[in-house]
This record gives sequence, structure tokens and C-alpha cells, in this order.
Amino acid sequence: MFQSAPITATDKPTLYAELAQQARGLLHGEQSLVANAANFAALAYHALPDINWCGFYLFDGNELVVGPFQGRPACIRIALGRGVCGIAAETRATQVVADVAAHPNHVYCDSASRSEIVVPLLRKDGSLLGVWDVDSPSLARFDDADRAGMEVLCGEFMRAAERGWVGGQ
Repeated sequence: MFQSAPITATDKPTLYAELAQQARGLLHGEQSLVANAANFAALAYHALPDINWCGFYLFDGNELVVGPFQGRPACIRIALGRGVCGIAAETRATQVVADVAAHPNHVYCDSASRSEIVVPLLRKDGSLLGVWDVDSPSLARFDDADRAGMEVLCGEFMRAAERGWVGGQ
């Protein structure tokens, strides 16, 4: 059974390195996408400071559909190009939004969220699995160190997803 160790980092690069190491251990050997996504979201939610929601929106071929997450109930479906998640999915580029109220295309799922980071999840063949979305109740919570760290962290998730991917499981 996986036992998470306390995160002891005092800087973001070390925090994300420790979190990526724990994610590798947590996801090792499990092939279920849903089980891995649920545990990944729980790990991140309890390890990352100053966040109020984190989770997955999975691409069903037409739109993003909420997947495993931690936090308050979420929007269920998001069209490509709509909101920060839809833009990340459509452009296949990480989106960092310092103030969601100033974002002209933000979709409010939780009014407590003030900033957001969304990382697109791409398979080896370039196709879209979905996005990893993290919200914070603080303005400008996410920066370039978070972008780099989240992209590494999501790389760990995608290695596990590719290993276990069986027709959308």
C-alpha cells in the first residue's frame, strides 16, 4: 500500500519534485485511469498550499467532462475554447490566470476561486486526454515555477495513463 510522506519543501521547485516522486509511487503499477486520476487529485489537493479545487476534465471527443477531483462540486461540461480549461484544451498550452475575474472567458464553477492554472494532458500521439485544473482562493497564486512544476507533475500522470490506457478506461 502507498504511504505518502509529508512534503517538507520550502520552495516550489523542491515541492513539485517531492510531489512528482510521490505521484510516481502512487501511480506505479495501477492501470485504471479513473483510479489514478482520483488518487492523483487527492495527493495534489492535500500537498499543494493555498488551493481550493484540483481535478481533471476529460475530453470525450466533443467537450471536456468533469472527472475525478477534490473540492466543491464542479461544472460538469465545458466546451473547447470556453473558459480557461477549454482554452487550454483547444490551444494545447498551459494557461496561468492571475485573476479569473479579469479573464474575459472565465467559467465560474466556484465563486471562491480567484486564480487558476490549467495544464493540457496530451497523449504520445498528440491527441487530447483532457486537462488538469487547479484553482486558488488567492489572487496571483500561480507563477512560472508552478507552471513548470505542474507540467512535470502532469507528465507523471500521463506516463501512467499511457501505460494503462485501454479504450477510454
